[in-house]
Amino acid sequence: MNPPNKTHSKLIGYILWIFGFMGSHRFYFGRPISGTIYFFTLGLLLIGWIVDLFLIPGMDRTADIKYTSGNKEYTVSWILLTFLGIFGIHRFYLGKWITGLIWLFTGGLCLLGVLYDFWTINEQIDEVNKLEQN
Repeated sequence: MNPPNKTHSKLIGYILWIFGFMGSHRFYFGRPISGTIYFFTLGLLLIGWIVDLFLIPGMDRTADIKYTSGNKEYTVSWILLTFLGIFGIHRFYLGKWITGLIWLFTGGLCLLGVLYDFWTINEQIDEVNKLEQN
């Protein structure tokens, strides 16, 4: 049974781990600095990537504690960002219509906005979920 504040999915974490040498699972679990390091070092020359196979359950628990669950699902937002980020669909999902339109017409602000969202999407979802609870 899922804990009441289950925000991230271990299964999605392991699926992203397959591409973990690019840092995707670390971005997903809210670790953008190490995700960026993995991106530029191929998962710390694949050694860190292999070690992460065993660290994912802990990263998942930490993310569940750190982030607020609510109407906006973290996994849905991440899928939209990963596959449709250049079109801003994840921003529309979060109710950020103005920036969603900007992303749509500028190619995700020439991909720099998409990179920004990879760094901050967990916090953006957390903020929206906290606002909806109040």
